[in-house]
Amino acid sequence: MKPRRLALLACASLAALTFSACGSDSLGTSAAPGGGNDTAESIPAVSPNPALTERLPENIRSANKIVVGTDATYAPNEFLDTDGRTVIGADVDLFNAVAAKLGVPEVEWQPAGFDTIITGVQGNKFNAGVSSFTINERRLEQVHMVSYFDAGTQWATAAGNPKDVDPENACGKTIAVQTGTIQDEDDLPVRQEKCGDNKINILQFEGQDQATAAVVSGRADAMLADSPIIAYAVKQSEDKLAALGDIYDSAPYGIVVHKDQTEFAEAVAEALNELKADGTYEAILEKWGTEQGAIDQFEVNPTVGS
Repeated sequence: MKPRRLALLACASLAALTFSACGSDSLGTSAAPGGGNDTAESIPAVSPNPALTERLPENIRSANKIVVGTDATYAPNEFLDTDGRTVIGADVDLFNAVAAKLGVPEVEWQPAGFDTIITGVQGNKFNAGVSSFTINERRLEQVHMVSYFDAGTQWATAAGNPKDVDPENACGKTIAVQTGTIQDEDDLPVRQEKCGDNKINILQFEGQDQATAAVVSGRADAMLADSPIIAYAVKQSEDKLAALGDIYDSAPYGIVVHKDQTEFAEAVAEALNELKADGTYEAILEKWGTEQGAIDQFEVNPTVGS
């Protein structure tokens, strides 16, 4: 999945319905889903743990910041605020809290194409990747992943399902999906193999915002994405989109860390455990309406299906 996240377009005519990365850069306190900035009231202050700071890579400690790659088109997990440059969302608030627990005063959020983030971590462009990455064996061969949330896949169509899309038989339909996601790489190819000559017309988009816009505009008959993203898109669409079918294939999201930095990954997992214990973890998820994806154990490279 990215089982990933949608900022309202501040740059085009589909403003109320689509979500986009109009700008680039980074930091700031996160706004709640309904608008307005209530971070200080809803999320407890985080106390650093000096023992965890000592476990950080030297380059992070010397810079006093963590550079994070993220695909800022995946609301409510990571997306751009109305200024077109500040990355906000549930994942953003959570990792900012992790950084605070690690004793790092700054997180620099760098928007990037989803399918470039893991290679960016491998090439040391980013210290971490936080972008609703579903943990799977393929990714675990490339990087460390620290579990922090659980999500599944769901479909969505225009309200009323006017093209009569059946997720169990989408052959002949036009389906939008974000490139590089679990839905794109694993889910749709399996469905496509069963279609014979009546193939699914798969429209691949760089951003989830673009996939959503394709359904809203009628260019695509349906889309599939992570369940929190579908729920948020439907809510923000003002009855123009509707979820289709049940959530399936639940799996954990993981924070991406370089394969050589096991101690850093373990420190992130411990920071998450401490945030769970003090109530910060649940407060962040409740703020964004994603508490149904909360997990109890945060692990480095948990055992998952392929």
